[in-house]
Amino acid sequence: MLNQKDLFDKPETIHEGLRKRGVSKGELERLTKLATQRRSAISDLDNLRHELNQASQLMQEKARAGEQDAVEAGRQELKSLKTSIKEKDEALNKTEAQLNQMLLELPNIPHASVPEGQDESQNREERLVGELPSFSFKPKPHWEIGEELGILNFEQAAKISGARFVVYRGAGAKLERALINFMLDTAAENGYHEIIPPLLVRAHAMEGSGQYPKFVGESFETLDREYALIPTSEVPLVNLHRDEIIEADNLPIRYTAFTPCFRREAGAAGKDTRGLIRQHQFNKVELVAFTQPENAEAELERLTGNAESILQKLGLPYRVVSLCTGDLGFAAAKTYDLEVWMSGQDTYREISSCSLCGDFQARRAKIRFRRHPEGGKKAKPELIHTLNGSALAVGRTLIAVLENGQQEDGSVVLPEALVPYFGAKTIAPA
Repeated sequence: MLNQKDLFDKPETIHEGLRKRGVSKGELERLTKLATQRRSAISDLDNLRHELNQASQLMQEKARAGEQDAVEAGRQELKSLKTSIKEKDEALNKTEAQLNQMLLELPNIPHASVPEGQDESQNREERLVGELPSFSFKPKPHWEIGEELGILNFEQAAKISGARFVVYRGAGAKLERALINFMLDTAAENGYHEIIPPLLVRAHAMEGSGQYPKFVGESFETLDREYALIPTSEVPLVNLHRDEIIEADNLPIRYTAFTPCFRREAGAAGKDTRGLIRQHQFNKVELVAFTQPENAEAELERLTGNAESILQKLGLPYRVVSLCTGDLGFAAAKTYDLEVWMSGQDTYREISSCSLCGDFQARRAKIRFRRHPEGGKKAKPELIHTLNGSALAVGRTLIAVLENGQQEDGSVVLPEALVPYFGAKTIAPA
């Protein structure tokens, strides 16, 4: 959520940033108009209340002097002022409600280093890591590998739940579990504290992380709309410190969590309909960090490196991409996407988004921190900065393992790092 004060203190920065995020000129004008109306209404109310105080004191003086006619006139003036204050207060509340709603629906301001662009075609490649595997045969996509090995079954899932679901069977289920444990252990080695959060959250938690109100209807919700299934464990992890003031000595705070995630994928109709790429339910290991503003950029590099370390241990080739302004997530100020190579599809696919959100989420969820006292004075609380990233999307990692490790005889050779978790070096046809 944007800072209302910034609309006046640095309007050019805010307007330019929102323009880069695709906010129209009309919306920007409405935003400025509402913010100006609010500031003017507050000033008018302050003046009226000052007049009320003065009129009240004057009436008391007249009453003590026995000037009844003046007292009666003072009562009428007080009544009129109170009516004006009530009307102005109601108008201010209406303006503030409209302004707050608009601020909740506006995306974060992009960091100065983010490339400007309209869509993913204008993202900037930062680096390529690893060598692409070569095959003496035409590599297959994971859905063919999985079905032939009997470890992925999409037809059975469709009978139970419909499209965009999968049943993991035997070695498939074991491989998914092995990847989850491997990712959690790697996150722990990198200093992240493991959490098992709730999968059902209330609307205020979705709002605090930036999911609501922008993406209402894109989550799976209970019939009474009291709860929503999480689209990512970023939602409960960010809200762990909702309405708190954290002492600077305790920062940074780093959390990791494995959870199932649930998404309607409403905007992806007809796209990636085969396989595990876009599922309504999928597993993910998430990283979330809280830190001081001046350390946030370094923390983003660290978090991205932590996610990369998983791909490096697995020996999976990937690239790092800086998202342009038109491809940034709603709450993100800067994002690095990690895209893993998938041989069966002959392309790179996103497997993690590592994002710096600044104080955007903290302002919504009221998460602050306090610096060390200076000169014996207690420091004023400041908004904390939040970061998040996948480490990794488990299903997509499984895809990369299957497609890059496939052999001509139909078996799959697993990365060495997974062998202690899986208990074997290969998955062979039955």
